[in-house]
Amino acid sequence: MDFIRNQLEQLGMSEPSISYLSNIIMVLFIALISILANYIAKRIVLKTVHQIVSNNRFHWGHIVVQKKLFHRLSHLVPAIIIYYSAYIFPPYQAVIEKAAMTYMIIIMITVLNALLNVFDDIYRTYEVSKIRPIKSYIQVAKIILFIIGGIIVISSLIGQNPLIILSGLGALSAVLMLVFKDSILGLVAGVQLSSNDMVRVGDWIEMPKYNADGDVIDITLNTVKVRNFDKTITMIPSYALISDSFRNWRGMQVSGGRRIKRSIYIDISSIRFCTEEMVAEFEKIHYLTDYVTTKLEEIEAYNVEHQVNRESNVNGRQLTNVGVFREYIHQYLRNHPKINQDMTMIVRQLAPEDRGLPLEIYAFSNDINWSVYESVQADIFDHIFAVAQTFGLRAFQNPTGHDIVQLKEDKQYVREYS
Repeated sequence: MDFIRNQLEQLGMSEPSISYLSNIIMVLFIALISILANYIAKRIVLKTVHQIVSNNRFHWGHIVVQKKLFHRLSHLVPAIIIYYSAYIFPPYQAVIEKAAMTYMIIIMITVLNALLNVFDDIYRTYEVSKIRPIKSYIQVAKIILFIIGGIIVISSLIGQNPLIILSGLGALSAVLMLVFKDSILGLVAGVQLSSNDMVRVGDWIEMPKYNADGDVIDITLNTVKVRNFDKTITMIPSYALISDSFRNWRGMQVSGGRRIKRSIYIDISSIRFCTEEMVAEFEKIHYLTDYVTTKLEEIEAYNVEHQVNRESNVNGRQLTNVGVFREYIHQYLRNHPKINQDMTMIVRQLAPEDRGLPLEIYAFSNDINWSVYESVQADIFDHIFAVAQTFGLRAFQNPTGHDIVQLKEDKQYVREYS
């Protein structure tokens, strides 16, 4: 500064002009130095650091570069230069130092925020992140960081101890509790969800209250983001997963089997005892040959033992077409390549209804993929509907307009009821 003043005095300038012009020249000089230092930090030092980190064998180096952690850190260089140059301007030294310090504090807050983002992204690269997500904790840490950073910035500007401001916040605790109510509830819910392993990223959950039916794609402090199967996004409050009920399909996904539970309704009027012709036809069916032979021997032995009168089919034991049909379905599932043979498999009769007799198939496919599962289920029932007539059975169906038209066109119907 003295050198600049001496040079201006040699030029014969007046004292007010020298003071004014020397300050401008010094400000421009400091600004030039700051710009040059910032350029060197970004173009040379930062580039070198990025190359070293990117070439590191650890994959997290790319995440550090992507989040611009060192880029934000480079902004400290000009601030430090300005801070230590403040003594050159004694009347404004305090103001310049406060402004530079405030700027450095803000830069450090952004750096720490970027560091938390880096840590979160690195953690997400590991499988444990799906079981124990930490994004909600990262968000809590960010809230604390910004609150403390804001207090330090304010205390730096007003020249007060940060502890004094913190003590004053105690009186505002009720207001803060109200403002951050959702965040506090979300934090508590996040801890419970994580500790109890209730939901993970990638789980398929179903929550009708919020019209949510799809995969969890993100768990944050306040919300759980669900991508529904129609590609819409549903945001569910984290605490709602604690206070309300929801269905998690993870058990099905982990088990490797997806349940098939569907019924075919049999017209009760088509159920009857098997005739000899029917039995002979059933013996030709690959899945029923052993069953029919064994069952006939068992029935014959029972009837002989109990001296059953064979003149009526009501007496003793007889094969029924619906019983043989039920066994056929069971054997068909036993030999189906897409059915999980290690899980529950039942073909059962339910209580008769006005729609007929329900035969329910309860089994599990060995592929949990939705499209494959639906295809397997459809193939099974395609076959069941097609073979029902072979057993003399009719699937129940309410009369349609076509049925009524066909009935009216039937000459026998017209002759009897006209």
